[in-house]
Amino acid sequence: MTQALDRVRATAMLLPEVSERPSHGQPTFFVRDRQFAQVRADHHGDGRIVVCVRTSGTDEQAMLIEADPDTYSRPAYLGLKGWVAVDLGEGADWTLVEDRIARSWELAAPAGLLEAGGR
Repeated sequence: MTQALDRVRATAMLLPEVSERPSHGQPTFFVRDRQFAQVRADHHGDGRIVVCVRTSGTDEQAMLIEADPDTYSRPAYLGLKGWVAVDLGEGADWTLVEDRIARSWELAAPAGLLEAGGR
């Protein structure tokens, strides 16, 4: 998990006004106290390493999971809010992972921060 977490952390911390702190024991990233990414390793014994990120809602969530179920899944708890889990295992598409983290940041960031230039 360390290498995957380090890569997620490096991506997230490049974005404006990001902080990291644990949430429910998982490394979690916030923009002005709004969660936008959470790394999970073997969450509830699923054997996977993923980063959970926001989507625009359950329609986008369903579309992503249907289009690529090897990459995307519905995470426990956060999935109810339209989040997706992006697989960070061997062969992960890190360009896609970085883009999903940045998009999640945009969905969580306050409008004023986006209007000021965002990412």
